[in-house]
Order: sequence, then C-alpha cells, then structure tokens
Amino acid sequence: MTAPALPNLEALARRLVARVDHFERPPLLASGALTGVTGLTLEATGCAFPLGARCRLKGPGAKPCEAEVVGFRGGQTFLMPVGELGGLRPGARVLPSPESDQVPVGEGLLGRVVDALGRPLDGAPLPHLNAVTPLHGRPLNPLRRASVCEPLDVGVRAINAMLTVGRGQRLGLFAGSGVGKSVLLGMMTRFTEADVIIVGLIGERGREVADFVHRTLGEAGQQRAVVVAAPADAPPLLRIHGALRATAYAEYFRDAGCRVLLLMDSLTRFAQAHREVALAIGEPPARQGYTPSVFARLPQLVERAGNSDSGSGSITAFYTVLTEGDDPNDPIADAARAILDGHIVLARRIAEQGRYPAIDVEASVSRTMTDVLDDDALALARRARAYLGRYRQSADLIAMGAYQAGSDPRLDEAIRYHDALERFLAQDLREAAPLPASLKALRAALENKQ
Repeated sequence: MTAPALPNLEALARRLVARVDHFERPPLLASGALTGVTGLTLEATGCAFPLGARCRLKGPGAKPCEAEVVGFRGGQTFLMPVGELGGLRPGARVLPSPESDQVPVGEGLLGRVVDALGRPLDGAPLPHLNAVTPLHGRPLNPLRRASVCEPLDVGVRAINAMLTVGRGQRLGLFAGSGVGKSVLLGMMTRFTEADVIIVGLIGERGREVADFVHRTLGEAGQQRAVVVAAPADAPPLLRIHGALRATAYAEYFRDAGCRVLLLMDSLTRFAQAHREVALAIGEPPARQGYTPSVFARLPQLVERAGNSDSGSGSITAFYTVLTEGDDPNDPIADAARAILDGHIVLARRIAEQGRYPAIDVEASVSRTMTDVLDDDALALARRARAYLGRYRQSADLIAMGAYQAGSDPRLDEAIRYHDALERFLAQDLREAAPLPASLKALRAALENKQ
C-alpha cells in the first residue's frame, strides 16, 4: 500500500498569498467621461476618484490635460484643471493619474526656480532629488514644539529694534498696492540670518518673478534660496499648489535641522485662489465673497511654519497680506491677524512722505518680542513707540502752529525726539542694519534731543 502524496506546500502558499492579495488590493479606479465645463469647473461621470486625486483628460485631437478632484455630488465628479483646456470635447476620457501628493525634495533645489508642480523655470534640467515629503505637510504636536526664544536678525533697523522677530515666528506684512512690500521683502531676503530661504511668489505679476530673482536675490542670494512661482495667470489650483509646495520645501529643510526663512507673497492671493475654487463648485459665500472653507484653509497653511517638534530646525515665515483699498479690516487681513504671531503694517501716508521702509510702528506688533529681548531693550522700544504715538495724535496741531510749547510736557518730549526717530526708521534698501547696531542706533536716537 502506497503512502498518500504530500501536497505541494510551496504551490499552496502561492495560492494563499494570491487569494489574500486579491482581497486586500484596492480596486483599480475606473475611467470616466467628461460631460460638461462650467467656468473653471469640469464635470465628469463614471469615475469614483477621491478628493484631491489627480487625473488626466484625453480626447481626440486635444492635448492631454491634468486635473484634480475638488468635489462630487450624486454621480457627478467635479474637477479643476491645472493646465490648458484647449481642444477638449464632450465625452473626453478621464483617467486616473499616477501623480501623488508626495513632493520630491533635496539639496538640489537650492538655487533653482520652479513652478507650482516642481518643473524648472530657469532653463536648467530637473535637479536630482532623493527624498519626498507630503504636499500637505504632517501634523505637529503643539506641546513638543520648541518655544520662540531666540531673536532673528532680519537686517531692517525698524523691525530689529522695535518689532523684534523671534526665530520660528510667523508674521504678516500688511500693505496696500505700491507701498513697498516687495522692496522690504527683498531687504529681508538679502540680510536675514538664515541657512535656507524659500520664496513663494503666489498670484503676482510675471514681471515681478524675474525682477525678484535677478535683482532682489541676485547671484549670491540665489545660492541659498528656492523660488516657487505661480503667477497671476496660472489656474487657481496651481496658485494653491504653489503655496503648499513652497511650505513643503521649507518643512523638509527645517526637519533637516536648517534655519529656514519662508517668504510668501502673498497670503491674500492664496485665499483668493481658494475662493475661486470654492465658488466654482457651488460653496456659498460668507464674508465679502469669501467662502467658509477659505478661513479654514488659512490656519492649515500657516500652522505648518514655526519651530520643529523633533529637532533644532525652524521656519520663520513672513506672509504678505494685501489690504484692499488700504482697509486693514478686510476679511483676509482680519483673519490673518488672528492666526499669526504678529503683523507689520506699511502705511501709504508714510510712503507718501518719502520715508522708506514705510513701517507704521504704532500699528504694528510682534507678539514674541518680550520673549527674545532683555528688559533694557524692551524699555527703549516702548519709549520710542510712546513718543511716536504722542506726536501723531497732535500732528495736525503742530503742523498748523496751534500748539504752544510747554502746554504738555509729554508732547514736548515727543517733539524733541521726533526728527531723530524719523531718521532712525528710514533705511536705504542697500543698507544692512544688524540687530546689535539697530539697538545701539535706537539708544542714540533717544539721547539726541533735536
């Protein structure tokens, strides 16, 4: 009697693995078809892609176009293009794209200018990047984040001495059009003590991109900088991705232990791009045309900057905020003040007087200044602010000659120190003012009774 044959254990194992793999593998996303275009929104059926998924549109005689899922209702999927739509017709195929939300990163980015999708704009080949980081960042434990306790020298006298910035702080630069915010950003780019500078030019004029790279940064500054440009003519999704990509780059270098300076121009354009997307898919407006989701997105972006929760790296961020009609209380400016660690206001009335940078010290505040300066330097700054505020309150009386010296001793002091403080606040755009020299100059201005 022969013994029963033993089963082929290796073949049995292969069958079991194939069966488990069959049940665990996610189903392939089916392709769909384009059914309509309304404004910037594409409507498709037959595709069950998740929110944020990338897809590719193909049609006869049309160039393939990338799009992203931004919403769905019933059997309709809403897409937003990230490129040109020319040539697409009803029934064009909507296919899943292998693109993911992982951003290639590495030291090869330094000195480069890229668009919102990471494609080079400077004519050089793609850099070799050996790591990836999530486009939307990773959540940070707020209790493990290092506190802001070290001053950051930005090279601007008025900010160093009277609105001192802490390493890892997030500030807003509030200004109307043509008041000098780009010039001030350029000064900080050249003079700030930072290992890496990430610049996000979001929704700005295309001419300003070239000017910032060649004139503001220059060859020396560009060697330690990465510029992400999504100009005003880019689709709204690209402008959003530009801000997210610039922040992702900053996070990578921060996690590598670098001291990063993130300059984003502007936070308002980022919010406006979100508004365009939200309105296009039917979200109702809440405040002056801005939808509720816009005010949820702003803190999600800003909170990604700051000190690390797992190392010595930091992201000190400056976000420009455009005040429409010079109104400091427009919805985006109001929301930004609530989520940032301070704000620097550029005033048109000061720019019209010919004093640059046109920083309105009385309207500006740094919420971490008390944590990074000693008591003596804080007392100097408070005294100077008091003089500037007192003089401004009575500026009309002084200009008309209606004020009689001796009527108010505090105003008399403010008048004596006013010219010296104005000279202190003015600074040439090519002049660097280190932090110790700025504090010394402020002390000298308060000892000069002219």
